[in-house]
Amino acid sequence: MTKYETKPGVAVPKPEDTRPKRFYTDAATSQTDTGWAVTLDGRQVRTPRKTPLVLPTQNLAELVCEEWAAQRDRIDPMTMPLTRLANVVLDQSDAHRDALVYEVIKYAVTDLLRHRAAEPDDLVALQVETWNPYLDWAKAELGAHLPAVTGILPAAAPEASISALRERASRYDVWRLTTLVQVTSLTGSAVLGFALVEGHAKGEAVFAASRLDEDFQISQWGEDEEAAEYAAGIRREILACARCLAAL
Repeated sequence: MTKYETKPGVAVPKPEDTRPKRFYTDAATSQTDTGWAVTLDGRQVRTPRKTPLVLPTQNLAELVCEEWAAQRDRIDPMTMPLTRLANVVLDQSDAHRDALVYEVIKYAVTDLLRHRAAEPDDLVALQVETWNPYLDWAKAELGAHLPAVTGILPAAAPEASISALRERASRYDVWRLTTLVQVTSLTGSAVLGFALVEGHAKGEAVFAASRLDEDFQISQWGEDEEAAEYAAGIRREILACARCLAAL
């Protein structure tokens, strides 16, 4: 463990030293009566609220298990997006389905893909080329007509479109609904969230579409290290959501 000293005899721990130490040797999966559990040295993992960490499919359990197996001397939750997603599903989501659906529906008036730049022309054209196909898909497949507008202020959406999105989100099981909320929040777009859950778009494409404005600015002015690190974190979370959906 590496530490630094402010003065002789006073060692100040680095932030990573506060993370829990790895307390297990082996991470594995085992089948239960209700699904697939992750075990650490034979003991079943539990969520922060002490709910057994039981996944609905073996594939998803193996992905979560890989996150635990990959931990080093200390456990870093930020490198375990699927475990964190599972914790939310098992501890909170089933009791708050209506609230989760609402979290998605509220993006009907602020959806990233609806709000367009007035200039420059290159950005305007790029938004049309990249985002219009998603809005067209939402209208055709989800029954949600969400017209594009110029500017960032909330824009009214037809009640029929809101109802269609609400109905579609309400169909999902708790795993897909929670993942939809996660992707919608990460991208600022319910349309992109639905596109991923419905299998219309891959994780990388969803991430790229959500970053269109930022990437355009980077192409003009460059990118700083902090912004790049933030974007990498968002990408990691979205791709984890894509892996979760594929494993279901």
